[in-house]
Amino acid sequence: MNKGTIVITGGAGGLGASCARTLKDHKLVITDYSKDAVDRTVAELKAAGIDAVGHACDITDPKAVHGLKEFARAQGNLKGLVHTAGVSGTVGDPKKVFDINLKATALVVEEFHALAGEGSAFVLFSSMMGHSVPPDPRYDGALRDPLKDGAYEAVEPFVQGSADTMYNFTKRGVMLLCKDNAMRYGKMGARIVTVSPGVIMTAMAKKALEEHPAVMKQTLDMTPIGRYGQPEDVANVVKFLLSDQAGFITGTDVAVDGGVLSQILK
Repeated sequence: MNKGTIVITGGAGGLGASCARTLKDHKLVITDYSKDAVDRTVAELKAAGIDAVGHACDITDPKAVHGLKEFARAQGNLKGLVHTAGVSGTVGDPKKVFDINLKATALVVEEFHALAGEGSAFVLFSSMMGHSVPPDPRYDGALRDPLKDGAYEAVEPFVQGSADTMYNFTKRGVMLLCKDNAMRYGKMGARIVTVSPGVIMTAMAKKALEEHPAVMKQTLDMTPIGRYGQPEDVANVVKFLLSDQAGFITGTDVAVDGGVLSQILK
């Protein structure tokens, strides 16, 4: 039974596709940058009996995000959105990380507010690394309003050219966007939350395990659960957060990290 439409950005990626399979009782709108990747993912979901449609979108383009919103509107009965789209610091470009991870998230939050309705829920992906950046008025204003002129320039001095550090800053920004929009979305009858995955065994993490085994082992040793996460660990939490069972949860972050933050942030 279709329980409403859910939009999944980054839907062709590891975490996005895992969320899609877990949300199989909904009609799904799969969106990603590559049309080929979207078409391939939609075909795989349909072959598994899942009601899915695709819409390629560059989420850094305001017009494209508006088009995605209108496409989602046309599907009817929007239950929510799962915003997994993003890049890691491995792209090597702090500006690209800022634009894709934070500016694009702000665009999605702004556009989809118009579709927020009673009982709908919006899940934004942050990261456990977002918790590593302390509050600071020197950059938090820019993280809260990344669409404002000069926002990137305000954050840039604090990352010292490191795309990895910028990744951490953008993920703090995602959490701040969630908090700042909780009341705004709440007035529409909707909820907005973030999830912060830890080390999840996607293709990216598997590559990191091969290239940096010592660092990955150190993280594993600090994880109380004693294992790396699987995409399904995150997808199951997302499914719960979108459900009416999570109806009193909004404006907050849920860490899905095996408890490693409890050890890092003592």
